[in-house]
Amino acid sequence: MKWRLPPGVHGYQTQHGKPVFYFRRPGTPKIRLQGLPGSPEFMAAYEAAKAGQPVEIGAKRTVRGTVNASIVSYYQSSAFKDGLAKTTRSSRRAILESFRNDHGDKRVALMHSTALQNIFNGKSPAAQRNWKKALRGWVDHCLALKMIAKDPLAEVKLTKMPRTGGHHPWETSECEQFEKRHAVGTRARLAYELLLQAGQSRCDVVRMGRQHIRNGLMTMGRQKTGVPFNVEVMPRLQAAIDAMPSSNHLTFLVTAQGKPFTAAGFGNYFRELCRDAGLPDRCTSHGLRKAAANYLAELGFTDHQLMAWFGWTSISQAQVYTRAANRKRMARDGAKLIFRNRHWLTF
Repeated sequence: MKWRLPPGVHGYQTQHGKPVFYFRRPGTPKIRLQGLPGSPEFMAAYEAAKAGQPVEIGAKRTVRGTVNASIVSYYQSSAFKDGLAKTTRSSRRAILESFRNDHGDKRVALMHSTALQNIFNGKSPAAQRNWKKALRGWVDHCLALKMIAKDPLAEVKLTKMPRTGGHHPWETSECEQFEKRHAVGTRARLAYELLLQAGQSRCDVVRMGRQHIRNGLMTMGRQKTGVPFNVEVMPRLQAAIDAMPSSNHLTFLVTAQGKPFTAAGFGNYFRELCRDAGLPDRCTSHGLRKAAANYLAELGFTDHQLMAWFGWTSISQAQVYTRAANRKRMARDGAKLIFRNRHWLTF
């Protein structure tokens, strides 16, 4: 059925055919509207949303003991509000809202692993992992408050991820190609040098500014985890910073309108810069972070030195790079033994 929607209202149908409607004003978060277009409930919610009045999360559908009620309770918990970064809350809430739209009226106490397994089976391996992360916090909340007696995620099996190696670390030739197209003194080159020389995620690069540098050391906390990282500002990066016109902005990088980038906006911007340089789609902003980690590991950085530089909390993240570097180093040392002793491989 086609609905005649008021200005600012958008709607869609879930996979179960349930209509869902949202009000959204540009630059503001979307607001879920209850009821059907034209109904008193819907129009009251619409008028409140237009007026900017707060709308209680899940109002009129948080029946005690349901999935709806438990998710609303989780949203209001300290674990969700204070324990997760803003971007993490946003991504996990999107998944929880999708789950809630399809299963919100069901009794949370009856939730079982077979039902969740069937939901996960219809998703890609990467999506399965994102969903499990999002549901994990909610399920733990339900367990802590005795809403459920058993962990339904414990027996859920995820499809094995295909071996892709993750993001492509840039090769030397690809770096040279970008540098040839985007010279020092351009915003594009500064973005590239911040990504490569600092080796941080795009959500941290867009927040970097002169106020974070003291005595040649850039110190910040990662946006996603709050874990501090410490990066020495090398001459190449300093030259790219100094080549830019002076400004009063708190961030090194700003949009054409003079505003700070969002992480997503910067990702789109940098993708266009790579295409403009004729680079393949495999060259991404995160690939520069991996290239930096590979380079420092091959220089001889220890696990803990990499953790301090990149703001990692787990030593296993650093060991991915140090082990690969050690394998290369041992292979080169082995080759030296062959040349030194003139023992050539024969078959």
